[in-house]
Amino acid sequence: MPRPTIRLYFEDAYLVEFEARVVAVREVEGRPAVVLDRTGFYPESGGQLWDLGTIGGAEVLKVLEDGEEVVHVLAKPLEGGTVLGKIDWPRRFDHMQQHTGQHILSQALLEVLGGETKSFHLGAEESTLEIGLAHISEESQDRVERRASEIVFENREVKTYEVARERIGEVPLRRPPKVAGAVRVVEVEGFDHSACGGTHVRRTGEIGLVKILAAERIRGNLRFAFVCGGRALAAFQVRNRAVRDLVGRFNVKPEEVAGSVERLAAELKDLKKALRRTEERLAVREAADYLAKAQGRVIAAVLQEKSPEAARALALSIVRQGTFAVCFGAFSEARSHLVLARAESLAADLRTLVPVLAPLVNGKGGGGPSLVEIAGSREADLSAAVARAADLLGNLSWS
Repeated sequence: MPRPTIRLYFEDAYLVEFEARVVAVREVEGRPAVVLDRTGFYPESGGQLWDLGTIGGAEVLKVLEDGEEVVHVLAKPLEGGTVLGKIDWPRRFDHMQQHTGQHILSQALLEVLGGETKSFHLGAEESTLEIGLAHISEESQDRVERRASEIVFENREVKTYEVARERIGEVPLRRPPKVAGAVRVVEVEGFDHSACGGTHVRRTGEIGLVKILAAERIRGNLRFAFVCGGRALAAFQVRNRAVRDLVGRFNVKPEEVAGSVERLAAELKDLKKALRRTEERLAVREAADYLAKAQGRVIAAVLQEKSPEAARALALSIVRQGTFAVCFGAFSEARSHLVLARAESLAADLRTLVPVLAPLVNGKGGGGPSLVEIAGSREADLSAAVARAADLLGNLSWS
C-alpha cells in the first residue's frame, strides 16, 4: 500500500532545496514521473497552481495529487535513489503573495460589503475571485482595497496550524472546511481564519500591494480579477506607461484622460456617420457609371481603393436602380471581403453561395437572401473569388 508523501511545504513554505528518496517511477500522459518519500513541491490544489523547479537535474513540468501521494511529472526519466529537489523560488513566492493576498481580499470584501467568496483561481498572470455580490460601485471597491491595504501595511503575522475536527468550531473560519479530519488553518492575525492547504507568506507586509483590476457579472455574482506584490507592480507599470502616453498626446492631466478619450470617441463616431453618408451619396453617382457599362445582369469587380462598407453601399445602390446582381471584393487592414447583392425583384437566395465561396477566401460569412458578406484571409486570391462568384451569380435562377 502506498505511503503518504511527506509534504515539506506545510512545515516551511520558504524551503527551496531538499533531499528525498524516489519511491515510485510512473508515467503520466506519456511523460516520466516520480513519487518521492517527501517533497517540497506544491501540487495543483485549492485553486493554486503547482510549483516548478528540478528534481535530480530533471525539469519538473507538473505536480499532481494522487490520493495521499504527490506525483512529479518530469521532462526526462529519473533513476531511483536519493535526489535533490530545487524549487523555482520566484514562482513559489509569487504564488505565496497571490494566495495570501486572496485571503485578505476575500475577508475585506466580506467585512466591508458582506460579499462571501464562492471560488478562487490563481492564474499565471492574474487571479480571480467569485464573490456573492450583484454589483459594486467604484467607491465601494476603493473601500475594499483600502481595508486590504491596511492589513498589508500593518505587517501582521500569518500563521498556519492544524485543528482537530472536533475543535474546529472554536476557530472563527470565514468558510466551513470541505475536508474531513484535521483542518489546516491559515490565520492572518486578528483579521482572517481560513481552512487552506496552500503556501503563504509569514507576514502580510510581504504581500505588497493588493489591487483589483476588473469586476464582471457571472452567474449572478461578481468575478474580480486581482494581482498582488510583484504582479501589481508590473500591472501598474504597464498602465502608468499607457496613461503617461495619453497625457502627452492629449496634453491633459492624468485624471482628465478618460474625459478626453470619451470626447474623441464621440467625435470619431460622428465622423464615421458623416463618412457613411458621403459614401452613400458617392455610391449613387458611381452606380450610374457601372449601370451604363453593364453588359449583363451580373456586375463584378475588385475595388482596391474602397472599404468593405463603401463596397456594400455601392452594391446596394446598383441593385436598387436596376435588375442586377453584384459581387464586389474589397480589403480591410487585416481581412479580404466579398459583398454579394441582388435586386429585390430577383428570386435567387444568395445565402446558398456562402458555403461555396467562403473556402476560397479562407473565411466565413452570412446575411440574408438579397445580401451576403464573407470575410476571409488578407492573403486570399480575391480576384479569383470574385470571378467565381460572378459565374455562380450568372447561373442562378432569376425567376
